[in-house]
Amino acid sequence: MLAQAVERAREMDDYIGEATFEGENLENLDLSGLRIESVRLTNCTFSGCDMENIGFYDVELKNCDLSNCKLARSYWKNAKVTDCKALGSSFDRSSFKGLSLTGGIFSYSNYVETFWENCTVKECDFKDAFFSEVRFKKVALSRVNFSGVSFFKTALKNLDLSDCSIDGIAFSDTFAELRGAKISALQAVDLAVRLGIKIV
Repeated sequence: MLAQAVERAREMDDYIGEATFEGENLENLDLSGLRIESVRLTNCTFSGCDMENIGFYDVELKNCDLSNCKLARSYWKNAKVTDCKALGSSFDRSSFKGLSLTGGIFSYSNYVETFWENCTVKECDFKDAFFSEVRFKKVALSRVNFSGVSFFKTALKNLDLSDCSIDGIAFSDTFAELRGAKISALQAVDLAVRLGIKIV
């Protein structure tokens, strides 16, 4: 049981490693500050859990639900996250390095002041999420839904958004965040209209 593994790790000032957990349902559990390494989590639900400052190393999460959890200042290295949910969760000031994110739903979640490096994000839904003051470095995007996302003070230079949904995204008044980003012709038309440019 994951709850028991958390308790043991707390008692021994240790980490949780080399384990597989499936079908766990955890509610309001305190996992803050823990290190989780080489662990596979499948069909697990974390409801309202405190996971601030948690570290995930070489971890795989599949079909897990992290909705409404506190994940501020969490650290993710070489993690694989597939078909998971984290609606309304807070990831602010977290770091993601070598993260593979596929098929997840992360609407209304908070990624303010996060750092993403060498990550791949494919077919994920970030509708109405907050990506303000984020740093991206070598991030590959494919068919990601960023509709209604706030990118305030986030440089999107070198990001390929051409097959992503960016309807209603929010920027600063100058749209400086978009400088150097790759977008499709159709996206450019939509953005031009928002800037008050008349296309004839």
